[in-house]
Amino acid sequence: MMQKLVSKSLQRYWRLTRGLTMGAQGMIFDNDGKVLLIRHTYRPGWHFPGGGVEKNETAETTVRRELEEEAGIICKSQPALFGLYANFRSFPSDHIALYTCSVWEQPRVPEPNREIAEQGFFPRDALPDNTIAAVRLRLEEHAGERSPSTDWS
Repeated sequence: MMQKLVSKSLQRYWRLTRGLTMGAQGMIFDNDGKVLLIRHTYRPGWHFPGGGVEKNETAETTVRRELEEEAGIICKSQPALFGLYANFRSFPSDHIALYTCSVWEQPRVPEPNREIAEQGFFPRDALPDNTIAAVRLRLEEHAGERSPSTDWS
């Protein structure tokens, strides 16, 4: 509970003090075409793994770090930028860089912790019911079923 309070307070502080916030997320597929999703402890729904870009860190470095921390995924190939999205509905001036990584390994699956409740690979036609709309939209874009957007939601 205390961690959630601190996290919410820091988010409010960042929104007020930063002109731009940036996040990076990874869209990872296994050999069967299933997509990796994460369920956090501090927000509802299933999401792509990812997080905020820290000071002196590139978006690519962020996505590599977050994939390893949240899912035990190590990118063995250069992450490819899939799209850059405005996420203004969540935070003013927030942006998300979405990457794909075609060659990766998962030498370990991290145990659930204070941040990540669970993770898993899911077929596109059998995503968990509470998968967020933005994930569904990005998967449609990736499959060529929807024109690319610049809006995350």
